[in-house]
Amino acid sequence: MPLDPQAKQVLDLINAAPSFDLEADPSEARAFFAQMNIPDASVALARTEDLTIPGPTGEIPVRLYAPEADGPLPVLVYFHGGGFVIGDLDTHDGTCRELARGAECMVVSVDYRLAPEHPFPAAPEDCYAATTWLSEHAADWGGDPARLAVGGDSAGGNLAAVVALMARNRGGPALRHQLLIYPVTDCGFATASYRENADGYMLTRPLMEWFWNHYLADPDAGSNELASPLRAPNLADLPEATVITAEFDPLRDEGEAYAQRLSEAGVKTQLTRYDGVFHGFFGMGAAIDKATQAVDEACAALRSTLNR
Repeated sequence: MPLDPQAKQVLDLINAAPSFDLEADPSEARAFFAQMNIPDASVALARTEDLTIPGPTGEIPVRLYAPEADGPLPVLVYFHGGGFVIGDLDTHDGTCRELARGAECMVVSVDYRLAPEHPFPAAPEDCYAATTWLSEHAADWGGDPARLAVGGDSAGGNLAAVVALMARNRGGPALRHQLLIYPVTDCGFATASYRENADGYMLTRPLMEWFWNHYLADPDAGSNELASPLRAPNLADLPEATVITAEFDPLRDEGEAYAQRLSEAGVKTQLTRYDGVFHGFFGMGAAIDKATQAVDEACAALRSTLNR
């Protein structure tokens, strides 16, 4: 179908704006992305606080979001997108606020180490360490460690899927849900959605290649299931999943393939493709109605699994 009219308006503005040079240093890309995304305090919550938790090589910055609700609260550990190279706590502040309010849960956003300074597997190890620590200490912050979920968008969706695999393979922690928003699941570029949406829809094939080249210091590591979870030989015994994809997204097919494999492995999985929109739409509820619908779907799924 054609682009949703609201999505087209946003995309036209994005495509008309200056972009960063893929030959530039990643720090320039981070600065460019940061100025496009500022913290959004319009969603009022009972508590937001910047904290740190222990990580594999030092302290990991996190941001805690808690809504007005009786505790202890279920906990969503959230991993931001940005191709493993860009993004931080501020770029996804609005999304985390929406999820905390709508899902009636505590959200802990994790500022994991970024490539190329810290290539694979630094990010998944940070995210797993944060999730494990929260499974043991969430009660100290008013959370319920028995009701724990992971989630993320794009590269963060990859990390949520990978942490679910790590938790299964390493004997915990127990997770109730994985929220995968247009997730990166494979380092290949051979899908139809990569061909159809290679350019013009914000996330491009050249940009994804740039991200992967920075993330993988060793290109052969792309076959590792902790980099490309779609290549995991076994997806059984993983937590329930909600997978959200966008029609005009190079990552559409790999996200949907992962959802299909989860379902075939016996994992209860809800897959929704949002037609007419592009990668990144989930955080654009102020301009795109389908973003609000997607956030509502994600929140409903989290409430259902975390409040049982």
